[in-house]
Amino acid sequence: MDSLKDKIDLQRLPRHIAIIMDGNGRWAQERGQDRLYGHYHGVESVRNIVEGCAELNIGYLTLYAFSTENWDRPEYEVTGLMELLVETIRKEVSTLNKNNIRLHMIGDMSMLPEYAKKELNEALEMTNKNTGLNLVMALSYSSRWEITEAIKQIAADIKSGKIDVPDITQGTLQEYLSTAAFPDPELMIRTSGEYRISNFLLYQLAYAELYFTSILWPDFRKENLYQAIIDFQGRERRFGKTSDQLKQEMSHES
Repeated sequence: MDSLKDKIDLQRLPRHIAIIMDGNGRWAQERGQDRLYGHYHGVESVRNIVEGCAELNIGYLTLYAFSTENWDRPEYEVTGLMELLVETIRKEVSTLNKNNIRLHMIGDMSMLPEYAKKELNEALEMTNKNTGLNLVMALSYSSRWEITEAIKQIAADIKSGKIDVPDITQGTLQEYLSTAAFPDPELMIRTSGEYRISNFLLYQLAYAELYFTSILWPDFRKENLYQAIIDFQGRERRFGKTSDQLKQEMSHES
């Protein structure tokens, strides 16, 4: 693993990595267990990847923990996931503080049970002075919900006279998104072999590099993270420009 880590160019790290943590259920079913067994083992992967990002001094890590569509799953699984979430956060707050990691939440918190909201709010408050890795949990989140809510807020502010329609720009919309305080992800990783974004950060991923792996989330470890970052660093990020334009800009900078 160390040799793989050594291949990473620490000067060209993605500032923000977003991960769709997929495959817990399949991982459990392959072992003759129910889906919650996979979710419990997926927590180990979360710990390992958070640690890996903190060690590399990645600025932001967003994890897609629970989508609004996940509320439609069997009740036992939803209840188990909520209990696992609360139990994990309660255990991990001291570790987050020890490692200077600040916790953030994005999503429709109103849908969460009261005990979960209480634990989450306490964890947010207890880590809000940390200045290292920003760990963003997308919980009860969907990008279409987020964009719809942003449009509602913009419409309300137009109606109240706070903003004028001609003044609305792309930057205006970004200010109303739940990710307004964070830079857009540069690298998005999805595990389990699925090739979908699944309603995750649709606006923010406009220019992200997408990395898909067949590894199921409970088996995903730092070595796999390093592979994704090395792959990212091997790509040319043009943002709509040509390769020649990028070379010219780089020569002017040097």
